[in-house]
Amino acid sequence: MKYKSQAFAIMQIFYTYALNQFGYTVKIVRSDNALEFDTSECQQFFAIQGIVHQTSCVDKPQQNGRVERKHRHLLEISRALRFHAHLPLKFWGDCVLTATYIINTLPTKVLKNVTPYEKLLKKTPSYHHMKSLDV
Repeated sequence: MKYKSQAFAIMQIFYTYALNQFGYTVKIVRSDNALEFDTSECQQFFAIQGIVHQTSCVDKPQQNGRVERKHRHLLEISRALRFHAHLPLKFWGDCVLTATYIINTLPTKVLKNVTPYEKLLKKTPSYHHMKSLDV
């Protein structure tokens, strides 16, 4: 996403993708009172699809704690991958994608020690291709 104004269009694409590919519907969208989800078009889409739009309280950034912690976790894993492999900064995006893949294939307490991959695709992820290379 290049501009915040694209958030609603991307959210609609994600909604359709999740429904068609996995049979899941979006039930709740949480945002931080950003204006991109405060349009009549967006509110109408939420109403038609039965989506509850939850917003955090104004001037209460601590309510975004879960998202902030996950974001920090993703950045920490990405940094560790890049530093361990001695990669230049131009590979940062690849590190973020790899970190996301790793996080989604590891069990999490939130899902009672099931992986997000397993929860979504209803099959256990394969780990045979994952290895640490000594650099």
